[in-house]
Amino acid sequence: MNEQKGKKEQVAVVPASSLAEMGEALAAHVGRYFVEGLHGADNTRLAYSADLKSFEAYCEANALTPYPADAATLAAYIAHLADLPRKLATIRRHLAAIQKKHELHGHPSAVGSKPVETVLRGIGRVVGKKQKQAPAFTVEALKQAIRGLDLTTPVGLRDRAILLLGFAGAFRRSELVALNVEALEYKNGALVLHLEKSKTNQQGETEDKAVFYAPTPLFCPIRACEEWVAVLGRTSGPLFVSMVRAKPGQPGRPGTRRLTDGRLNNVVKTHLGDQYSAHSLRASFITVAVLNGQSNNFIKNQTKQKTDEMISRYTRLTDVIAYNAAQALGL
Repeated sequence: MNEQKGKKEQVAVVPASSLAEMGEALAAHVGRYFVEGLHGADNTRLAYSADLKSFEAYCEANALTPYPADAATLAAYIAHLADLPRKLATIRRHLAAIQKKHELHGHPSAVGSKPVETVLRGIGRVVGKKQKQAPAFTVEALKQAIRGLDLTTPVGLRDRAILLLGFAGAFRRSELVALNVEALEYKNGALVLHLEKSKTNQQGETEDKAVFYAPTPLFCPIRACEEWVAVLGRTSGPLFVSMVRAKPGQPGRPGTRRLTDGRLNNVVKTHLGDQYSAHSLRASFITVAVLNGQSNNFIKNQTKQKTDEMISRYTRLTDVIAYNAAQALGL
């Protein structure tokens, strides 16, 4: 007993090859949680599904075995994607989907093997690693867009709430469309929004975001949200919905169908410009917060990102003249 004192407890590691057998052996009510644990967010799952169909079609057309796929098959497939061409980030996502599929079925995976990684590095050098990112807008550009809305109409009130809440709350597109009216809580001079699930919160534990009153009512996210909820006229259900077509000459009215990701993108593009997307709401929050000297901890408390690296990745400070320390050298 004394010899064991102070020693770390050894944790058994389950090899990938036994995952499928484990899933099959578990009781039904346990097995579904086991499989869910190997999956990701809904949007990621949809992307993976499309990626796997592409991989399987490629293997069928070239008489290759998809599961388990050897290193030569994976190397050939990612080279094929690069030649189409596909972005490096997209190719990496395909490999992640293939890795997941192997895990789910208990197959050994060649993803991450030296031959595959070597080809991937070569693709990175040829096609480039720079990912097209949603640009950030300025606060003044956002205010200008708000000034251009017709706030005498339901669609104008809805779009103002989307833009201001999306920006002030640093929302992901999926989080914004998933918001329900009952998730809003007024507390200590702020509007707290309860998120049941997000990309980085797959366990379903409630996460909170908070937005605050702005001095100018026109640009206040809380007042914008209040006025839109008053138009909705209900206390539960989707917060942002599609509009029902009205008769010619009459404004549309709120429907019951939750706004789609695509429609949310269109709202941002319509009012801020085609170069922007719904993701720009989040990128702009982070960029503005960094420029205003906010700490990474404060920023992460709103964005729910886990690392400082992600803050750097989302900050849009690419203008070499506007954002450059060489301006403050004191020469």
